[in-house]
Amino acid sequence: MSGPPRVRSMNVAIREAEKKPVKKSVLETEKKPMTLPSILKQQDNHHNQAVLKNMSMNASCSSDASSTDSSTHSGAKVVARRQRLRKKVEKVRIDNVDGTDSVDETDSNDSLQNKKRCAWVTPNTEPCYVAFHDEEWGVPVHDDKKLFELLCFSGALAELAWPTILGKRQLFREVFLDFDPCAVSRMNERKVTAPGSPANSLLSDLRLRSIIENARQLCKVMEEFGSFDTYIWNFVSHKPIVSQFRYPRQVPVKSPKAEFISKDLVKRGFRSVGPTVIYTFMQVAGLTNDHLISCFRFKECSTANAEAVAKEIEKASEEEPSEEGGLLLAVNKLSFTSK
Repeated sequence: MSGPPRVRSMNVAIREAEKKPVKKSVLETEKKPMTLPSILKQQDNHHNQAVLKNMSMNASCSSDASSTDSSTHSGAKVVARRQRLRKKVEKVRIDNVDGTDSVDETDSNDSLQNKKRCAWVTPNTEPCYVAFHDEEWGVPVHDDKKLFELLCFSGALAELAWPTILGKRQLFREVFLDFDPCAVSRMNERKVTAPGSPANSLLSDLRLRSIIENARQLCKVMEEFGSFDTYIWNFVSHKPIVSQFRYPRQVPVKSPKAEFISKDLVKRGFRSVGPTVIYTFMQVAGLTNDHLISCFRFKECSTANAEAVAKEIEKASEEEPSEEGGLLLAVNKLSFTSK
């Protein structure tokens, strides 16, 4: 049986509506005040996230830096290795040029300029005199012509200085026939000392006559001793005197040995051969090594005679292997006497 629909009363609808929960909006939820524990928890979460992020960034940066440093270090090693190889190749190339141990001329000049020399060589010294110091002065000489030349130059120092003599060295050799004692001994003194002659422009008449007379007496010495080299080196037992001077003031102008040699030469008829001249001759001919010990030439001149004697030993052993006397004499020359 059907009947009219039942109508709910208004009071019942209002009560049901009050019982249903109302959904709050997002804005209302966000505006709700947070408690202290929740705030601290949220801050801890943010802090932990920041720390983790920084750690990851530091790790990445350190890995990049280490990789950069390692790459830079390895690159420096490669560059250094290439430079060493380049130097070795350049040295081999220089040493093998023309089959000799030649070096670059500029480098050798720079190295010579930086080396310490005797005090009488100054920055204002003439280049020819510097070369004379670096190449000849104090080197043991055993050639009769060269010994005669140096003896004449030592006597010429009474009128000329070393740079002047070295500048006119070629003219000296032309006038005195390369200082061949036998050839000079046959020269005519009048022609040599005549006005307008090339020799007259070099030295005084007294010095020119002394050179010719000394050549004659030197030929006599060569006949007696076999060579002037044997005669003059006998005075020092064929061993250079190593002076080992530290200061220029210690270098004398003459010595007892020079006085003894001078007296013997005067007895034999030599002229202009005083003790001062003979000591100068001993210095330049290598009979005495008067380079200061601080000079780079001191050791080189000390070993020059040893190298010459070593060649004599080798030559004597090849030519006369059965004769031990000459070999022992050459070996004894290797020792140096100290003044």
